[in-house]
Amino acid sequence: QKVSVEVLDHLEHLALVDFRDSEGVDWLQKAIQFADQLHEVNTDGVEPMDSVLEDRCLYLREDDVTEGNCTKELLGNAREKVEEYFVAPPGNIPLPKLEERETFLQGS
Repeated sequence: QKVSVEVLDHLEHLALVDFRDSEGVDWLQKAIQFADQLHEVNTDGVEPMDSVLEDRCLYLREDDVTEGNCTKELLGNAREKVEEYFVAPPGNIPLPKLEERETFLQGS
């Protein structure tokens, strides 16, 4: 099945990934086909799980703050920052406009 322009646009904005070339679109379609195999698994009578570890007790440690006030040192590690925030992922790609995407997908 083909991936629609709207789905591509939505995925790009969520994941900040560029599917502008046919290789990226092919990779996405193969990933969807692989994931579609899960629909063939019979899950009748299987209770949904909240966690893969729901049969085990998770021990939490105390959250004791021992250090702090090191904002300047931490932000010094950032390749790019805006005001007092990290820019993540660094070097976000500019996403094409929806009109540009439609012309690209017609050729694939």
